[in-house]
Amino acid sequence: MRHALTILFASLWLLVPASLTAAELSIDTPRVMLTNVGADIAVGGLAQQRAQLLLNGQELATSAGGEPLLATDIMIAETGSVLVEIVQRGEVIASETIPVIPGWVSVLPPLIAILLAFALRAVIPALFMGLIFGAWAINGMTGQGAVTGLFETMTIYILNAMTDPDHGAIILFSLLIGGMVGIVSRNGGMVGIVNRVIPIAKTPKKGQAVIGALGLAIFFDDYANTMIVGNATRPVSDHLKISREKLAYLVDSTAAPVATVAVITTWIGFQVGLIEDAIKSIEGIDQPAYGLFLQSIPYSFYPFLAIFFVFLVVFSGKDFGPMYKAEIRARTTGAVSRNAAKKSDDQQMDDFYEKEGIPCRAINALLPIGALIGGVVVGMFISGEGESIQEIIGSANAYEVLIWASLLACMVAMILSLGQRILTLNEIIDAWVVGARFMLTGLLLLVMAWAIADVTNILQTAPYLISILGDTLSPYSLPAVIFILSAGAGFASGSSWGVMAILMPLVIPLCWAVLQSNGIADAQHMHILYSSIACVLTGAVWSDHCSPISDTTVLSSLATGCDHMDHVATQLPYATLGGTVAMVICTLPAGYGLPWWLLLPSAAVVLFVVHRFLAKPTDPVAATS
Repeated sequence: MRHALTILFASLWLLVPASLTAAELSIDTPRVMLTNVGADIAVGGLAQQRAQLLLNGQELATSAGGEPLLATDIMIAETGSVLVEIVQRGEVIASETIPVIPGWVSVLPPLIAILLAFALRAVIPALFMGLIFGAWAINGMTGQGAVTGLFETMTIYILNAMTDPDHGAIILFSLLIGGMVGIVSRNGGMVGIVNRVIPIAKTPKKGQAVIGALGLAIFFDDYANTMIVGNATRPVSDHLKISREKLAYLVDSTAAPVATVAVITTWIGFQVGLIEDAIKSIEGIDQPAYGLFLQSIPYSFYPFLAIFFVFLVVFSGKDFGPMYKAEIRARTTGAVSRNAAKKSDDQQMDDFYEKEGIPCRAINALLPIGALIGGVVVGMFISGEGESIQEIIGSANAYEVLIWASLLACMVAMILSLGQRILTLNEIIDAWVVGARFMLTGLLLLVMAWAIADVTNILQTAPYLISILGDTLSPYSLPAVIFILSAGAGFASGSSWGVMAILMPLVIPLCWAVLQSNGIADAQHMHILYSSIACVLTGAVWSDHCSPISDTTVLSSLATGCDHMDHVATQLPYATLGGTVAMVICTLPAGYGLPWWLLLPSAAVVLFVVHRFLAKPTDPVAATS
């Protein structure tokens, strides 16, 4: 009996190291490997014995006394699969089979999304198809992998994107601020602001200036900007004989440009969320996503130049191209639209307007907006730490602060509406839902973008791109290349948010890898990263102003009652000029290190000179003077 117990305990003792090893073992391997692209494998939690890391039976690394096993830059030349094994005491204690696919396949998920966005003119299904292909590639591009990948698209990638706490914070903030916009629109606050300013408009020039100023004032959402300013100013614009084409241009060109650079807008959660997801797996970038976004704003040249050009056109009283013909028609004949123009209308937007029969008071919008802005400023100082403002903002929990501020703004809007008996509680809830509903398409895009970013990270798309482009792609011209790519994709797809969703997960890792491969991934050259981020955002906005299928371009036509193609034809020359100057005069030199504060005014001067050369007076009085 004693002999049997001794054997039993001896056997159990021999099993202890293996069981402990199995319990504590951590293996970090890529889920998929690319041909001719280096990969790393790390093994930790080993027992204090000699261990080997084998790849297809060949030893890659050895550990003598429990140290971690590490094999770096592993190259596989052929597709198929590889077997990774960890061996101790001559026994395999863990193994894993990793599929190997061609390197170029890693580029296909975002490429498929872009091409389908061109073909379908719809970004969400394009992103979904790219995501399905990426999930299939991760599973080795086999028949079984196709079925598995299809279901993992939802059960892993989209689900993980939605359940991530940071992602949830962005979704909540976006819904809250969208709901606030819905309330202050329904309670007449937005129209109240417009009504306060409209009496100033007594001439075509003053009227256009007021419309442009309102576009800047309603800065926090491009849809709200377009719908409120377009519809509220249309009667005054018609009375002053301003063409519907000019009204649509003024509304469109002060909506997205303002929303993309203002620090508190419905765009912020979307943009910061994309940046946050893109930098998660990048070593060497220590700044938070919100800090990177703030640093990119000075390099957002096109939005600033687009706004400058709006007021240059307004105060000069001069236009060129199709816009000149439209303005001359309106001034001389009083016809604000072409006789054959199609009148745009959208009954679905009625729920977003003010309630009938209520007093439209500006204070009902100004106080919630003030609470939103003040809440963000105060919240940053409460949440952040440091001696300088930059350190405080950089260390603050931006997501938490934005939720605080947007919730406060919603509460202020609700209290004002109830206190003045303008809206009932049910009407407030309905208005909030209407406002939040306008965010749903963008949020769906964002979730899809997070998912496809996860897929491209697993597929090592950025390492593959840098392996084939790293030696040929100049880091200094990279922002300009990104600007053109973003603009081209946006023109074809018609969605600036869709382009941002597709490109941002690729651009940031690619830019950082290019900087590293050139030995300039340091503080002195961070402007290239800032500019590259800005170029994804602003290239998409530029294409938004040029594309006839752009959502904001269509919405501008609807809100102003302008024939859609008339709006596109008259705005296109102005947007093309602004985008070209932004790229040539600003973005390209900025990549080589020229300061943004010198380039931006230089571009403004170029726009002024070109406009002066091309444009002619549209006001009959100015034309004869």
